[in-house]
Amino acid sequence: MAKFKPYDYNQMLMLPVCLAEQIIPNTLEHTIHTLVENRIDMSVFDSRYKNDDTGCYAYNPKVLLKVVLLGYARSLLSSRKLERACRENILFMALSCGQVPDHSTIASFVSSMEQEVLSVFQNILLVCDEQGLLGGTCFAIDGVKLPSNASKNMSGTFDELREKKAYLEKRLSEMIKTHQSNDLKGENEKVEAEKKAQKLEKNIAKIERFLKENEPKLGKKKENKSNVTDNDSTKMQTSHGVIQGYNAQAMVDEKKQVIVHADAGDAGEDDTHLPPMVDGARKNLKAIGKSEDCLATAEILADNGYFSPTNLQACCDESLDAYIPDQNFRKRDPSLIDDEPNFSAADFEYDAEADIYTCPAGQTLKKKSDVKRAGEKYYRSYAASEEACQGCHFRHRCLTKKNAKKRILSVFYEKKLAEYSHQMIRKIDDDVGRQKYNRRFGIIEPVFANIREQKRMGRFFLRGKSKVNIQWTLYCIVHNIEKILNFGAEGSLAPA
Repeated sequence: MAKFKPYDYNQMLMLPVCLAEQIIPNTLEHTIHTLVENRIDMSVFDSRYKNDDTGCYAYNPKVLLKVVLLGYARSLLSSRKLERACRENILFMALSCGQVPDHSTIASFVSSMEQEVLSVFQNILLVCDEQGLLGGTCFAIDGVKLPSNASKNMSGTFDELREKKAYLEKRLSEMIKTHQSNDLKGENEKVEAEKKAQKLEKNIAKIERFLKENEPKLGKKKENKSNVTDNDSTKMQTSHGVIQGYNAQAMVDEKKQVIVHADAGDAGEDDTHLPPMVDGARKNLKAIGKSEDCLATAEILADNGYFSPTNLQACCDESLDAYIPDQNFRKRDPSLIDDEPNFSAADFEYDAEADIYTCPAGQTLKKKSDVKRAGEKYYRSYAASEEACQGCHFRHRCLTKKNAKKRILSVFYEKKLAEYSHQMIRKIDDDVGRQKYNRRFGIIEPVFANIREQKRMGRFFLRGKSKVNIQWTLYCIVHNIEKILNFGAEGSLAPA
């Protein structure tokens, strides 16, 4: 007969656990613990507590911040999961000193730290600088589109939302009539029908309340779509289809991929994000002791989504050494094009003072027409003379139409796009410019890969731009803390 070791669930097992010994040096939890205790100014949280004379003792914000930061590093976004971790996971138990904050306490702490989170971010950035992790000579900017805690089905203009409300009311009315006329349904089917009716009533009331309490979002040319659940979020196109979400932006230093500024933007495209990102980075760097013009000599790299009048004008006004390609940048790459490609507008040199273009053969193209409109775009036409084009040895690469007698160049641009756009194209098409821009991918993309893939941040769980921005900034703080752990000297994290 087989023999097994006996066991008894009533047997006492007493384990002596020293919480401090669980926080092992050279680990992420130890780095978080050391930074919060020694380097982060936690006094910024004091003003939120009003229990000096009366009221019970509150959880120390140091404990809550440690739990949240380690939780985000371990892909624990839910406050209920964080509460459970403080009860079951020895690392969280050690950081919280055996205390178990309620999930509502954790959720309230995170969602209300709009003012404090920037201070925490700047404190960590200061440590990164002291550890020699900031180069300050080259920065990359990019954004990642993440779904929000809101359904895209509850989006639309105010007229569309009124139509949706009417449609739901019609469905509810039909459901009630069907339910009343059908007495043969089983009890389970009746309960299910009642649940569906209650859900419809809830959505109808939600839309009605939203329409009463909010105003339409006016765009440049038409009304922008609102969202009943999270009106700060935006419908945006991604490689995986349309999502309702936010465009989370980050500006990253080249040396060790430290994030110097983070912001959860509510605009789906990147064409307006560069000025606020540069301004935010400048303020953060100034807060840690850098000069006001710390970005004056730095290179700013961004992809073609940032090639817009707003962004280019900002680069020009602030004299930024930016490298931003246009949509046709790759098409002009010498390594990707044919031996004898057709000439595009980028091959013609523009003289702003004379308002003329010069073709690759050295002939002049004079302005043929002033601003014209084609759909959403504007353009000017410039034409060469028939005599200049007739015997040109570049004719086969310039005149693509069979019966064309001269080259007419239509220069498309947005209404505010000025000469600096042509300067940017010439600057980035240069061999040196291409080499500098090609560094962008290695600077910014690993940051998003770490946050999205390693930290499993696939979506935002909070609602409203301010709360979403808190969540995004906390993730960026965790990313920077990991840089301190991996590349800094942890033993030097004593109080400054």
